[in-house]
Amino acid sequence: MNNSNNFLKSVIDNKKMFYERIKCKALCHKYNSISPEMIGTRLELLKNILAKTKTIFLVEQPFMCDYGYNIEIGENFYSNHNLIILDADKVIFGDNVLVGPNCAIYTSTHPFDVALREKGVIYTKPVVIGNNVWICGNVTILPGVTIGDNSIIGAGSVVDKNVPANVVAVGTPCKVLKYLN
Repeated sequence: MNNSNNFLKSVIDNKKMFYERIKCKALCHKYNSISPEMIGTRLELLKNILAKTKTIFLVEQPFMCDYGYNIEIGENFYSNHNLIILDADKVIFGDNVLVGPNCAIYTSTHPFDVALREKGVIYTKPVVIGNNVWICGNVTILPGVTIGDNSIIGAGSVVDKNVPANVVAVGTPCKVLKYLN
């Protein structure tokens, strides 16, 4: 097998994680295939996918994640269409979080060293999103990021560093634009 196939081989060889991902992706596929009007069925299936949910939440379809059991959502959570969460590590959302359409949250990254990447080495870091956070559309949140309470992440941002509480942060890379009262 040539070096370019070593990464995929290492992913498949870790059978436990491979089958956990397949199981979760099958549940996500089922979730995404349920009619939007069947809210109760959708919520029950999400409770089976995610590690922790509260009482009031909604994730618009389609939604995809890798494992599900690393994702915790707080009360009054809402995500618009096309949320992707690569949850090889914890992803924790506080209460009253709004996520716009076409957002992606990543907990995995790969080494810069090509030899390590070819061996299938993956690093993970958790992502934590505080209470009352609004993540606008087309935002990408990278591994290890914490977003503080009451903050707003502007549309199209790539968040590669922690964002403090009570700010509007925007851009690629995401930077604090202004402080909120």
